[in-house]
Formats: sequence, structure tokens, C-alpha cells
Amino acid sequence: MPKNLWNDADAARLPDFDSLVYRSRLLGSDRTVVNIYGGNTSAKVTVKDHVGRHVRVLWVKGSGSDIADITERGFAGLKLDEVDPLFGREAMPDEEMVAYLERCAIEPGRPRQSIETLLHAFVPFPHVDHTHPDAIISIACTPLGEDTPRKIYGDRMAWVPYIQPGFTLSKWIGQKVIDNPNIECVVMGKHGLVTWGPDSKSSYNTAIRIIQEAEDYIADKQRGKSVFGALKVEPLTPEKRREVLAEVLPLIRAAVSAERPTILMVDETDAARDYAGREKTPTVSQEGAACPDHLVHVKRQPLFIDWNPASGAETLKTAIAAGVADYRERYKTEYFEKNKRDFDQIGDASPRVILIPGLGMITTGKDAQGADVSNQLYHRAISVIGAAEALESFVSLTSAEAFGIEYWPLELYKLRQRPPDRDLTGQVAFITGAASGIGRATAIRLAQEGAHVVIADINEAGAKAAAEEIIKRSGFRRATYIKCDVTSETAVQDAFKHAVLSYGGVDIVVSNAGIASSASIEDTTLADWNRSMAILGTGYFLVSREAFRLWKAQGMGGRLVFVGSKNSLASGKNASAYSAAKAAEIHLARCLAEEGGAIHVRVNSVLPDAVLQGSGIWDGNWREERAATYGIKPEELDEFYRKRNTLKVSILPEDIAESILFFSTNKSAKTTGGILTVDGGVPLAYVR
Repeated sequence: MPKNLWNDADAARLPDFDSLVYRSRLLGSDRTVVNIYGGNTSAKVTVKDHVGRHVRVLWVKGSGSDIADITERGFAGLKLDEVDPLFGREAMPDEEMVAYLERCAIEPGRPRQSIETLLHAFVPFPHVDHTHPDAIISIACTPLGEDTPRKIYGDRMAWVPYIQPGFTLSKWIGQKVIDNPNIECVVMGKHGLVTWGPDSKSSYNTAIRIIQEAEDYIADKQRGKSVFGALKVEPLTPEKRREVLAEVLPLIRAAVSAERPTILMVDETDAARDYAGREKTPTVSQEGAACPDHLVHVKRQPLFIDWNPASGAETLKTAIAAGVADYRERYKTEYFEKNKRDFDQIGDASPRVILIPGLGMITTGKDAQGADVSNQLYHRAISVIGAAEALESFVSLTSAEAFGIEYWPLELYKLRQRPPDRDLTGQVAFITGAASGIGRATAIRLAQEGAHVVIADINEAGAKAAAEEIIKRSGFRRATYIKCDVTSETAVQDAFKHAVLSYGGVDIVVSNAGIASSASIEDTTLADWNRSMAILGTGYFLVSREAFRLWKAQGMGGRLVFVGSKNSLASGKNASAYSAAKAAEIHLARCLAEEGGAIHVRVNSVLPDAVLQGSGIWDGNWREERAATYGIKPEELDEFYRKRNTLKVSILPEDIAESILFFSTNKSAKTTGGILTVDGGVPLAYVR
């Protein structure tokens, strides 16, 4: 039920432009009113241009913005005296319209205007709102077409049948409002709602009232009905559900990553699990998309996996492989080939939404934000389909209509204007010891290149802080964290399971968890020796073994990077336990490189030296112990190490992160079993 959120005190004395921002944000705050990234709002005002002339301007939401958090800079400004004459035209191709409107801009640096800009220009009111409310789309997606909304609004409404957005639709709507001056709204078949008013408050109030009338009508018709039929498959318990998901998500991720690496999002909400398990869902979910907004982010159909938990996880794995393959084939032959034009090139044929009875819903995207958008919009689709079924039945966009939106040249142009994907877009990096030092710097650097990062560290508070920093820097769900003792087999397995449930799989593993101690051989205790071997030897083994198990199941290859040490190669006194364990690491890496080749897993090592800044190791006794070994004061150690190397440089965590990044990307695609020293040049540690 939409709430009227207008607050006169907040809105008081706002000029037209600021009231447009305020109104837009109110509408966008309710996703049942405006889809994420959907809808557009406008205001017609008079402003002074750069030379002081008074100019009538249409401020309209720019393409790609989300009105839930839009700012003043999110609106395009167009000179109305140049736009108004277009209403006299009979037709206008999309490309010509876009080029014309670009020349009407009031100032440079504004976002590209929406394809629905002329809708706002042609409706003869100062303030116009175009929204995609669930309730309105539901009443516009029934077999009765115009008759359903007409029962609610009578002569207060104008109706336009579905047509692809652009000049013709905008002119239809503008003409309807001009010809029927007493109407309050225009309902667009399989599309949405247009409302207006003399000021922001009136326009907002009208939109909320019209939507509420539709919701009330649907609620009355829906009362007592189970619109998706009986519950056919009971949801699994949370524990069992996650056990099954941990097994199947890597398979799903591999299957849907044919064109590009993909991030998965698992939705275990009551609504998703209930919908997936209902008897009518296998049928109604395949009818098609309700409106263009849904289609762009969830494709025409979800993939429904016909599975009953009683048949077991292995049956589900088989069903997933067959289901994705069948979906991709049908997309190509029954959808693309039947609708394509000479200039069309097929895009990603994999599903964006996967429904599995007993488990819920899985959505995909090139990043976590994309997967979340698909999730949000399919929830809107569930609401629309359910309401339409309650009224009579759901009628979707046709295959041809859907194709026209998905392969719309203007939509594809918008996608092409985005910055190119970064090297690690869609990939997942699992990093041990990432709460501080080299691990933290590496997590930040890989996230900057597009990776989603799992921070695994025994220091849970530090891991949480690192994840929060990465999210702040790199965006929505870019990092997650888990407490992990790498010497514990169970903890390592749980950490990888956490990664799978968070993102669907893992592509890059950086073994970095470390410890150091310094003592002569006679003063090295068995506990010191065992501790070094446990963390630096057993820990690297356990992480590698779990990574290889996952990569074999996932079938997408992988990259494993060991953070060794100058001590892996160079002998030195009073560090036998540490150095022996570090030497074991790089030989383990070389062995794993041989095992990994057959499954496209590359294994390489980075050997730093004396990385003192931000390191948890150097914050302990290691600094004092190493200083004592060299007969200097602890505070002199940084300068001692700098002068010791050939280049006379200090080695920073960020230097090591760059080397790890190199081994994590395709820039090192033909290197495995390699060793890269990052130590400023220590002759004893030269690889030979």
C-alpha cells in the first residue's frame, strides 16, 4: 500500500527544481511505485540562461539515474521552445529524436535525456510523473486490456495500448491529455502510469491516490485466493537449504558464466521460497515479462528448475546443467533467431533469474549490484503476476515486443556508453590474512579492479573493518568477511562455503595468513616450530586443497597466489622455523602448478621482504627479535632494510598487492609455477 509521504514543512519554500528532486525521491522510496532505475519525473520552469535570457526549460530525469536517490545533477535540461514544435510531426525515428534533443540542452555536462523525454514535454502540465507501480502494471496486463482499469477509473482515465517507448507513444499520451482535459491519468498497456499536476505536491498526491485506487481494487479481488495454487514443495530448513546451495551454486555460476564471469545472489526470503514451491509457478513464470523495466534486468523468462528435495542434491545438479543448457538453446533458437534483424548480434543467453523449489530464487549479474537489481525487479514481477492472476490471468509482453526492448538500439547504445569492464569484473577473490598489511592492501586493490572480495582472517574485528572499508570504496556488497583460523580444517571449509553462499564461487585465492618468530635453533621451542608449520605450511595446504576442490566442481579454472617471503629462498640466522616453512610454501606452489594445469588453475608465488607498514606480524615481537639479530634498535629496522636492498627502497603492502594483481589477471595468463620477488633486490634471494 503506497503511503503519502509528502511533508509540507519539508517542502515549504522549495523552488520548482528542488521540489522536483524532493517529489522524485518520495516516489522512488517505494519500489512498488517506481522500479529501481525506472520511471521519470519532470518540471517545466523558466530559468535564466548563460547570457541572462529567460528560457522555458523542461527538467526531466536523465537516463540511468535512480529517482530514489537522485540529485539536482541527475536531471537533463531541455529548451522547451525548441522541443514543443516536435508535437506537430507525424513521426520521428529514435535516432533522429535523440540527436535533436541533444541539441536542445540548456547547459553542457547534464546526463543524456531519457527516451521518454517527449512524453513529459507533450503533456501540457508543469509537473509530470511517469511511474511503474505494481498495481497499475497488473491491471494493464490482463486479457481484458483497457476494460480492467476502466472499471476502476471510468472517464477519469485515458488508455494507450502497448507500444515501444519513443516519439509515437509520447505523442499518443500528449494527445490523449489534450483531447480529454478532465482526465487524471493515462494508463499504459503493459507499461505503467502517467500523472501530472500544477505543482509538485498536486502531481505527487495524484500519483499516490491513483495507485491506491488500483491497489484497493486488486486487494478486493485477491482476497481469499491462492493465486499461484497450492504449495507443492515445502521449503527446506535453513541448514539443509544452505548445505544444498553450497553444493550447487558453483555449478550454476559456471553454467551462467559462458559469456562473462557472473556473481550470484541467493534469495531465501519467505516470498521467494513460497513462489518457487507453488503448483502454478512452473507455468505462470514462463509467460513472459510484464513491462520493459522488468525485461531489461530479468530477461523475458526465468529458469524454473523442476526439482523435489526428496530426490537429492545429485538430481538437482543434473537438472541445473540440463536446465541452463536448454534455456540457452531456447533463447537462441526460439527467441533470438525468430525475432532478429539483420544488424542484431546475440547477447548473453543465460538466465538472470533461477527458481528452485525448496531453495528459493537465485539471481545473476556482472556484479553484486546487478544481481540485486535483478532480484528486486523479479520480486516486482511476482507481485504483478500474482495480482493479474487474481483479476483474471496474466498477459505478458509478446516475444516480439520483448525482443524489441532487449535489442533496442538505444538501450544497447546506453550499455556501450558505460565504462569498459575492469580486469576482475564478475570475479571473486578469497584472501587469507586480509585484515591487515599485505592482505588488506591486496583486497582493496583487487576490489578496485572489479573483484568481489572475501576477507578471511582470525582477527574478526579487523576483517570486518577491512570489508566495510572496501564496500565504502568500491560499492555494494564488494566484500564480505569471516573469521578463519587457517590451521583448522573445519574453519577453512566453512570460509569457502561462506564465499560460495555470498557470491556463488571463487576465482582467485590468495594465501597470505602469516606469523613470524625469530630465535636461534637452540632457543626455538617445539611449540614455536609447530606454530610456524601449522600456519605457514598446514594453513597453505588446507586453503589450497579446498580451493582445488571448489575449482574442480566449478569448472571455470582458477588462480592461486602464495605470499611467500625473501626467506623462502635466502638463508638467514635466527629464523629457521619461519624460513623453513616459507621454503615449503613455494615448493608446494610448484607442485600445485603441475596439478592445476589440467583444470586451468594457475599457481604462482610472490616473495616480499621487510614489509613493515600496516603488518600485524611486525607489530608483535618480530621487530624486536629481528633488530636484535642485526644488533640495531627496533626503530632503526626500517632504514636498515631499505639500505640493505639493491634499489635502496622501502617495500610497502601496496607493492605486493600490485604483484598479486598481476598473477590474478589475464596479464599473466601463460604463467604458472612462477616466482616474483618484490624485495628491492636482495641478491641472496635472486631466483636461480
